[in-house]
Amino acid sequence: MIGKTIRKFLIAGVILSAIFISTDCKKQVRCGCGKDVYVTLSNASAYIYFTADKAVISCSIIGNPYATYNFCNPTAMAAKLGDAKYGDIMLVSGSVYYDCTSVYQSSNSVYQSVVQYYQLEVDDLTLDLYGKKSGNPVN
Repeated sequence: MIGKTIRKFLIAGVILSAIFISTDCKKQVRCGCGKDVYVTLSNASAYIYFTADKAVISCSIIGNPYATYNFCNPTAMAAKLGDAKYGDIMLVSGSVYYDCTSVYQSSNSVYQSVVQYYQLEVDDLTLDLYGKKSGNPVN
């Protein structure tokens, strides 16, 4: 009788300890522009891509071809593109945020995508004049 009672308490104790141990909650990443900053870029060389009307601007940092950064503020940065052409190398500075689509897809799938998407709130955008003899910054 006492052995059965002790066994029931041990089983209940194991179950309750498992519940209390696994109740720690990690903070969910807040995605999108103006939320949790993932990293800050400072004059990072990047290939710039944009539509004809410059309503959508994105970039790919040189050395990381699997990450795409979509601008949070394309209208503010359209004037700084100046005479830049599609695919030109420019220096980008700003705050990087997680893209909501990537966060939701990675949390709902066992498989992780190789391609990463981020949101980028650009503070400064200039032409990369490295190795060029003449030219003016787009600022």
